[in-house]
Amino acid sequence: MKTNREIFEKYADSATLDRIVKFNNLGAMWDSRSKEYASLVAVSQSDASLTFAQLDASVSKLRAALKEAGVKKGDNVGVLIPNGISFATAYLAVVTLGAVAVLLPPHLDEMTVFGCSMKFRLSALVYNASLEDKLSIIRAKNPALVLVEDTASSDALVPFEDVEPDAPCTVLFTGGTTGRSKGALLSHKAIMRGILNGCYGYPEVFNQRYFLVLPLTHVFGLVRNLLTSLYTGSAIHICRNNKDMFKEIAIFKPTEMIIVPALAEMALNLSKQFGKNMLGEDMKCIICGAATVAPYLVREYAKMGITLLPGYGLTESANLVSGNPEALLKPDSVGLIYEGTEYKIVDGELWLKGENMMLGYIGEEEETALSYHDGWFKTGDLVRMDEEGFLYITGRKKEIIVLASGENISPAELENTFNSLDCVQDSLVQEKDGALVIQILPRMTTLKALGVTDIEQYIKDQVAAVNATLPSFKRVGKVTVRTTDFVRSPSMKIVRDKN
Repeated sequence: MKTNREIFEKYADSATLDRIVKFNNLGAMWDSRSKEYASLVAVSQSDASLTFAQLDASVSKLRAALKEAGVKKGDNVGVLIPNGISFATAYLAVVTLGAVAVLLPPHLDEMTVFGCSMKFRLSALVYNASLEDKLSIIRAKNPALVLVEDTASSDALVPFEDVEPDAPCTVLFTGGTTGRSKGALLSHKAIMRGILNGCYGYPEVFNQRYFLVLPLTHVFGLVRNLLTSLYTGSAIHICRNNKDMFKEIAIFKPTEMIIVPALAEMALNLSKQFGKNMLGEDMKCIICGAATVAPYLVREYAKMGITLLPGYGLTESANLVSGNPEALLKPDSVGLIYEGTEYKIVDGELWLKGENMMLGYIGEEEETALSYHDGWFKTGDLVRMDEEGFLYITGRKKEIIVLASGENISPAELENTFNSLDCVQDSLVQEKDGALVIQILPRMTTLKALGVTDIEQYIKDQVAAVNATLPSFKRVGKVTVRTTDFVRSPSMKIVRDKN
């Protein structure tokens, strides 16, 4: 198997590649990076900024406070904190103590937070005072749970725990392959591999300025955004309210962003509307994923001098499985598979194994077993691969539509075909009364630039032109042109059964 260096060496110089080194665990990684980049800004938000040394001091004080509260290596510790410096501090404090950080999205209600405390057998919970109301049921029904406010600190000297690479590290919520929310348990080795994968495929890796708007309880925000930033000695600005996104971008002037396609679309539309780059003139690279990236976005950002790179990953794989360094040449591909990930394609479905894969779903032994076959994780994603090793997602196995004729239809594959139209921002193919129908969300900036007045008829004509190129069984019938966005998940994917 080729190494990442061999796979991606033409996209960065040797000096940069030499700096990408592997650590056994996050404690060793953070200990090294916090010393190497001590004087550089590590993390900021609208009202505060910390250097690597200052962040390490905060991490050390909270780590000591957790130990004094009785937290031990291997304990499961909940983290219930909104996006911000406090989250970064708490996460690093928990995992460098050798405990397992169970990341609880702050939007959970108090009953769900209580349920998680029981299901994941939490020994402690680090929380922010703004979410105090989420703890009411825990205080009443689980009084043995140690509650530690994120401001807790101790001056005791508690070094990081040098745990084994296979030691459990983090629990992240995922829909998995069945769509039901579960807790995926990732090892230090898996997350370290996810961090390293984020360093390959583009030339300027170290000492960048990252901007974060994604939830830190999501694998894309945690691993590819926060941890890869810290690993590379970069500064990361955490936007705590997405309404302030563009105002804070103008102040922080980021060079890198990790975003989902819907946010990329919004920033592009605003840039066209106001006639200036809303992401700032310093922006160089966008890593885009968690949903299908339209080739239109790759092309349009390139016109603005910004490289937009699609990728593919899963919570269960500690984020990145593949990344596309040749987005302009292959804009509909999710790229080359990274080192440390073995793969095979079985009946069109991508199966994975390797050091980046999860240890299992917590408390879901049956679900874990169903997700694996002979050690291979069944992603549920339908794929193809070209002769150069570039991966393409063609759909989801569970979403296959079986027509009365017996033909199998991948709605995602059809949607990608229609989404290749510049006038289509997004689409949803469904089966109604035995026929294929499509909902189209038009890209209004493109239609306005074309001078289109009858939007509905124009879209229908464009769909008809695509239909003419498809086999008869793949053609869509009724076309609905939406005037509002689709119902989406927190990761901005279309929720199929709610549209």
